[in-house]
Amino acid sequence: MGQQGFQGTGEYVASQELMASVNIAVALKKPLLIKGEPGTGKTMLAEAVAKALGKRLIVWNIKSTTKAQEGLYVYDTIQRLYDGQFGEEGVNDIARYIKLGKLGEAFDSDEQVVLLIDEIDKADLEFPNDLLWELDQMEFYINETKRTVKAKQRPIVIITSNAEKELPDAFLRRCIFHYIDFPDRELMEEIVRVHYPDVEENLLKNAMEVFYNIRAIRDIRKKPSTSELIDWINALQIGGIPADTIRRALPFVGVVVKKDEDLQLVRSEPGL
Repeated sequence: MGQQGFQGTGEYVASQELMASVNIAVALKKPLLIKGEPGTGKTMLAEAVAKALGKRLIVWNIKSTTKAQEGLYVYDTIQRLYDGQFGEEGVNDIARYIKLGKLGEAFDSDEQVVLLIDEIDKADLEFPNDLLWELDQMEFYINETKRTVKAKQRPIVIITSNAEKELPDAFLRRCIFHYIDFPDRELMEEIVRVHYPDVEENLLKNAMEVFYNIRAIRDIRKKPSTSELIDWINALQIGGIPADTIRRALPFVGVVVKKDEDLQLVRSEPGL
């Protein structure tokens, strides 16, 4: 990792606090739990850390139906039964039918990897608790083959949450926690310029002014995210929109505002 640790990348602008949290989690060998509004770069952080440290990224996307066991391994009984019916050789070798999940793959890697457990709060409430032993001990047992899979190199574990559900206290105690605040205007300008270094000054100024004013509307249901601002600025550039018409005409505002009710609010808001 080097003496300076994670410093962000050319494509990912990180705050000093976020960089410090990443480096502390790596140093303490603890999972880093990242929360924040959708669109604040939680998932992209893992990609940036992997790139900056020169490590392979393994992504475990969590869904409402995901079980912790799937991250460790699955025993493909259907394939074994199928092979048995058709006389395939090696059908008695159960190990052939053990498929490692994303966590198992991270443990079994000869090189240290970055493991992203993305949107952990989408799963049921027992999911985080079911991973406590494995994340603590960095190993798990495959009952069918009587094999213990122990991490060859402890992965750097980054876990994201959109705070849809409260995570168990026992799980939180094992993590380093960081909340990604929504970028202030100075940091946001830096982020936009990473994507569009030649963006015209007045266009950027006017677009950001409207963007933050929309986010400040009291009753707005879905506040626009960083990624939506970036898309909007791209649309304004492609459309050749004069900077001084942005506040008045709100061109391509559907790139930023995605709900009917919010669109009505924005269009009725004087002096955006």
